[in-house]
Amino acid sequence: MSAPLALFVGDLLACYGFPDGHPLGIDRQGAFWSEALKLGLDKRVQIGAPRLATREELERFHTTEHVSWVKLRSEIGDGYLDYGDTPAFPGVFERGAAVAGTAIEGLERLMAGDVQRTFQPIGGLHHARRGQAAGFCVFNDLGVVIDSLRSRFGVQRIGYVDIDVHHGDGTQSIVAADPDTFYGSTHQYPWYPGTGSAGESSDTVVNVPLEAGSGDEAFVNAWRNTILPATEAFAPAAILVSAGFDAHLDDPLAGLMVTSKGFRAVALEVAKLARRLGLRGVALTLEGGYDVDALRASAGATIEGLLAGLGPAPRRDSRK
Repeated sequence: MSAPLALFVGDLLACYGFPDGHPLGIDRQGAFWSEALKLGLDKRVQIGAPRLATREELERFHTTEHVSWVKLRSEIGDGYLDYGDTPAFPGVFERGAAVAGTAIEGLERLMAGDVQRTFQPIGGLHHARRGQAAGFCVFNDLGVVIDSLRSRFGVQRIGYVDIDVHHGDGTQSIVAADPDTFYGSTHQYPWYPGTGSAGESSDTVVNVPLEAGSGDEAFVNAWRNTILPATEAFAPAAILVSAGFDAHLDDPLAGLMVTSKGFRAVALEVAKLARRLGLRGVALTLEGGYDVDALRASAGATIEGLLAGLGPAPRRDSRK
């Protein structure tokens, strides 16, 4: 019988972050893991080790030029990977490759039937495009997973849902031209990166922009009443989740005012949707979140919601 959930933790992931007081520091995995231990999750789930993505794996999604650029700036050890948000420093290539590689490791466990869901405390780097880093995102790890699902496992229809407070412009840019991928997102609007209006929605893109101060009710209702029903109608064979917690009321970089209870409620609904669709593939990566205490509580609540909504492991082959 498969384990209900695999959590991925380890030094390779713990190092993803930026130096010199950057909002995305390297204390995020530690905060998550302390909450996991407090909740006894280490005894209830499978623990997985992170790994580095190979260059071949990165280039399933990213351009050769982008991968080479990150490698070069990593070796030089300074400057920026984009236009001023994402610093380069010694080892940044390996740190980005660890996030993508761990996401692929989780995918492999899901597709082998070893686990029902996966969660990694660093990832969901949704601003990165195929040829460009952006917004603290070196490589788009779930973009790499999408291409791996297709090239290695023959899974075509993929749902990607995004609860981060910032709109996933990098992800939407690739999904918008792909009829076999669905993208659904709540996000504060107007806010960085300036995209994600309702007018950008289409048959496979559903944006629900929320005003600052919206709180739990508007946030959860957007998922229950709009995004998840649209996801279900799309009938994906796998669901990927960018689980950013910077919509939390204590986060310093935004003002959506969601609580950990709101995140738990959405995670519960996602898990219930996966059960209804008979999916064995649901992968979550912890994205934004810049208040350590809020991140810790939100991540724990999200995992509890996932476990509460799991039910029996599905037996149906989810390849389509």
